[in-house]
Amino acid sequence: MLKNQQTIKEPVSYSGMGLHTGSKSKITFKPAPANTGIIFKRVDIPDSPPIPADVDHVIDISRGTTIGIGSLKVHTVEHVLAAISGLEIDNLICEVEGNEPPVGDGSALPFVEVLLKAGFEEQNSPRDYLIIDRTIAYSEPERGIDIVVFPSDEFRITFMVDYKNPALGTQYTSMYSLTEEFVTEFAAARTFCFLHEVEELRKSGLIQGGALDNAVVIIDREMSDDELHDLRNLFGIDDKVTLSKNGILNGKELRYPNEPVRHKALDLIGDLALLGMPLKGHVMAARSGHAANAELVKLIRKEFKKKLIQTKYQVRKGNNVFLDSEAIAKILPHRYPFLLVDRILDMVPQEYVVGIKNVSMNEPFFQGHFPNKPIMPGVLIVEAMAQVGGIMLLNGETDPSSKLVVFTGIDNVRFRKMVVPGDQLRYEVEMGALRRSMCKMYGRAFVGDEVVCEAEMMAAIVDNE
Repeated sequence: MLKNQQTIKEPVSYSGMGLHTGSKSKITFKPAPANTGIIFKRVDIPDSPPIPADVDHVIDISRGTTIGIGSLKVHTVEHVLAAISGLEIDNLICEVEGNEPPVGDGSALPFVEVLLKAGFEEQNSPRDYLIIDRTIAYSEPERGIDIVVFPSDEFRITFMVDYKNPALGTQYTSMYSLTEEFVTEFAAARTFCFLHEVEELRKSGLIQGGALDNAVVIIDREMSDDELHDLRNLFGIDDKVTLSKNGILNGKELRYPNEPVRHKALDLIGDLALLGMPLKGHVMAARSGHAANAELVKLIRKEFKKKLIQTKYQVRKGNNVFLDSEAIAKILPHRYPFLLVDRILDMVPQEYVVGIKNVSMNEPFFQGHFPNKPIMPGVLIVEAMAQVGGIMLLNGETDPSSKLVVFTGIDNVRFRKMVVPGDQLRYEVEMGALRRSMCKMYGRAFVGDEVVCEAEMMAAIVDNE
């Protein structure tokens, strides 16, 4: 069923204290036009530019998700983004007074409540979904982190954590419907941390706004009465601090039996909002945090960009290639007898590209090179490599036919083996550096598993006039 985008009906605000600074903070949510997306703006800094809430603007994930442009930053945005994404709001301006939103109670619930109060307004523009049609996986074996995204007709999450702590142990949660479950089953899940982390962070000048009423503190070590007294002084707590039998500082009761893993799922929802559009896929995560979530978002974004390229050039389905000959002709200006690329097998824009050149006896250059011993000229092997690299560059242009990729330099060229009729050249070209219209690329050509040529190429994108 086709759904339209939505924003809120009227501005609403929430005030409190920032988690890390301990300073007063305020966030005001304002309606935004269709196709705006989620935008953050530091209103405490004059003339500050808007910061899009997408993975391209993530600049730190060490203790939460921080987005920014240059020196302008907004810290710990994940709970705000979880509330916005969980309520399926597509367009919103988030004006922040301070360098981070208020911490609230350590969950997304305070933001959910004010946004529900504002009400929602449907907009006259359809909602675009990022649809997962093949399995995408991210793994960090050394840390035991695994995240896999499977195709699904709805957004779903399955999350598992296991800690060597009796108060936590192994926990599991699933969310099958964002619409039906987010507000009641996940929004109120509070952030949690271990006692030793709290002490270290506070002493290092962080979590100045942290308190026992905005986090669940898990006891992971014994403490003497003197140490408990020092802890009270460290946080400016007047009340008594106790090591309770339930493994949680001061015996705080959980809102859900598995509240910690539900909060991890909440963080994942917030971090996935950095995709810039809602996801249709089933995310299964084990022990992931903000850093791994951000890497997953980057992987998904790459796949999405590849799909956009195939759609743009109307690649025929079912031929098992990334770009076919018709698509290549729409990108490169070269034509017979100088178009030396037949297929593109794979490509990540501005990162790498893999292309194919089938070498047949009918190539025109074999008439003279050489009549009795046909060998593909080395200069044409390098030219084909450059054309493959040019596709990686030109696909990002709005109108590729108006641009050319021209050589500005070639270094360290090596020819390892002759290329003859019947060979299939497979080119693998990686981006080395890209600055405005200038780039450096590293390429290798293979016949089977053997490298037949390698080169470093410098090129420039110029107008085709």
